[in-house]
Amino acid sequence: MYVGRIVSVALTQDGRICGIYRVSSRSFPNRRAVLAETSVSIVPKPGHEADVHKNPYIAYNCIRLACDRQVAVVTNGSQTDPIAEKIDMGVPARDALAATLLALDYEKDAYNTPRICAVVDRRSPCAGWLGVVREDGLDVRRMPLEPGKFFYVATYEEHRPELAYTGDFHVAQAEQACGFILGEGVFKEREHPVSAAAALAIEDGFELAARDMTE
Repeated sequence: MYVGRIVSVALTQDGRICGIYRVSSRSFPNRRAVLAETSVSIVPKPGHEADVHKNPYIAYNCIRLACDRQVAVVTNGSQTDPIAEKIDMGVPARDALAATLLALDYEKDAYNTPRICAVVDRRSPCAGWLGVVREDGLDVRRMPLEPGKFFYVATYEEHRPELAYTGDFHVAQAEQACGFILGEGVFKEREHPVSAAAALAIEDGFELAARDMTE
């Protein structure tokens, strides 16, 4: 089944919060995840830079850390930065998600692609938020996380933050979280994986990781 992009919030079995993102694409698979100190970006692979002229939505920061690395914002588009900036200013995660999604709305591409988001805060390890704005509505929800579980929302088909979109989470490192969302558990049945990125809570902030399917 093809569900497009995916964001997920999870708790490791030892209670550390995690945010994960996966690019799945049929139209623009020639992309990669690029790791920086406090962010991860999705960009075209070398030789495919002109793809951004065909679709301006395919390059963006998919993860950005806020609040001195205590909060991770995970999304499928340009909403990453304004959500992180609002949280840096002290706006609660729910309000930052709702305000930004309402302002930017769904992507105006050929598919009216929803904007999907996650916020995880290591200062409140059970506070994992999922948000989505679609052509037919907007949902922002704090998911009831517990150790060893994850929740997710996708751009197509599974495009509402529902309790049914869950499973077991046996991950201890950010790199493992990337592999998990690319092809383990329920995600093994989700087609056309391209790249993944993850932010997993550690003692002083978040460990970031990025992985492409070619690796």
